[in-house]
Amino acid sequence: MSGEFAAGTYAFGFCDRCGFRYQLNELKPEVVNKVPNGLLVCDPCLDPDHPQLELGRFKIRDPQTLFNPRPDLAQDESQSLFSWEPVGHTSMSMATIVGTVKITTT
Repeated sequence: MSGEFAAGTYAFGFCDRCGFRYQLNELKPEVVNKVPNGLLVCDPCLDPDHPQLELGRFKIRDPQTLFNPRPDLAQDESQSLFSWEPVGHTSMSMATIVGTVKITTT
C-alpha cells in the first residue's frame, strides 16, 4: 500500500458529532488531553483541548499554611473575628477550651 492519497478537492465528509455534511478538508481532528481521538468534526462541533484537563501534567507548589506559626495570643483583637453587618459594626469573640474526652463503647 502506498503512502499517497487522492487530493479530495470535491470530496464530502460527515461530521462525527453532528452528522452534517461538509467538505472533507474542512473537518478537523478532535483532540482530548493532547491526543487525537480519531473523530473528524466540523468547526461548530470542535471543542478545543481545555488547559484545565491537563491537571497533574505540571507540578505545582502552592503552600497554604505556615510552618510552626506563632500567633499573637496576648491581644484581645487576635482572639476576635470581625463580622460585617450592613446595619452596624460588631465583632464576634471566639474562645476555645482544651480538655479531654472519654469515649466508652458497649
